[in-house]
Amino acid sequence: MSDSAAPWSQADHARYSLVAWPPEALDTWLRRLQLRLNVRGFGLPHLNLRAPFHTTLSSSDLVAACRGVLRGQEALTVQVLGWKRVPSMFFLECALGDDLHALHERTLSIGPSSQARHDGAAYRPHLTLALGVLPWAEAELWAEIEGLTPPLSSFRVEALSLTREWRGEVQELHTFPLVGAGLPLPQKEAAPS
Repeated sequence: MSDSAAPWSQADHARYSLVAWPPEALDTWLRRLQLRLNVRGFGLPHLNLRAPFHTTLSSSDLVAACRGVLRGQEALTVQVLGWKRVPSMFFLECALGDDLHALHERTLSIGPSSQARHDGAAYRPHLTLALGVLPWAEAELWAEIEGLTPPLSSFRVEALSLTREWRGEVQELHTFPLVGAGLPLPQKEAAPS
């Protein structure tokens, strides 16, 4: 269902998201960079598995719906590709691997709910550095970040969080651990000598 066909008044309802938080090293690095450059994203750095959406479900019913969709979901590794920019926005793009794509598609079945234009075929996983960059500042900001290398080239997603944005505040409603969370990343076997 698109936002325009929603059976509810968006002004009167919270927006929800399903997100993965980056690991501490990447989170800290992004937040320090935001402070140094005097820029912000929306809330703390996060990877949306689903763009913000509206729903008529109660919070408890939404948690139950998410739990059902995420049942059996394996932890996954997300590759960080590098910096991208679009008008007024700068972000670290992440690879849309098969695991992440399948998980995104699964999350779209949570509902009834709206679907944002950045979901489905237009989904681009990313970690936002800056939103609302004014046109006159874009070139200068890009020159500051385009050569920076994040501290991690990949990270493991072991849990997803359902968040609620209400009146400008983002609240974490529930965390869903994924299967295999806490296990070490698979290592390549050394060639026999």
